[in-house]
Amino acid sequence: MRKIILMMSVSLDGFFEGPDRQLDWHKVDDELHSHFNEQLRAMSAFLDGRVSYELMAGYWPTADADPSSAGPVAEFAQIWRDMPKIVYSKTLERADWNTTVVRDVVVEDVMALKAQPGGDMALGGADLAATFMRHDLIDEYRLYVHPVILGRGRPLFQASDAKVDLRLAETRTFGNGVVLLRYERTAAFPPDEARW
Repeated sequence: MRKIILMMSVSLDGFFEGPDRQLDWHKVDDELHSHFNEQLRAMSAFLDGRVSYELMAGYWPTADADPSSAGPVAEFAQIWRDMPKIVYSKTLERADWNTTVVRDVVVEDVMALKAQPGGDMALGGADLAATFMRHDLIDEYRLYVHPVILGRGRPLFQASDAKVDLRLAETRTFGNGVVLLRYERTAAFPPDEARW
């Protein structure tokens, strides 16, 4: 069964965007961008909320046409255009670039999507992630912790009654100081394996 993987960049104090929605604190260099490309190229779909989709659609469809965009940036533009995308939105009327608009997160529909053949699916957007968490649909969390404290902003994880037990599957430190923390749900493992 395909997994749903939340991939998000966060500050050390847990914010995914600054108080005015800033993302300029992200420390994405060629090494980190190449890593993102490698991970996302293996996926079978992007699952996004409207805000995340519109942010991506505002730049990536033509990013590789800009002469200043080379290497991993140009490569990701191709990955983004070609990848099937599902946007969960009650307000978006239509979307381009190989995108399907879905109005609501219906657990049975998501489980049917997970049961289809192909690679895992990348989940983006804090609001959509909160909905997927509430429905217990996220299999893996890949948090990219950037070496910055914002002090204010929008936290990635909203207050919730959901408790999710996780197992640390991987850590990786990049040259720019970003640290990947990759966690898998312990429910995906036999009880004795999950205890370590």
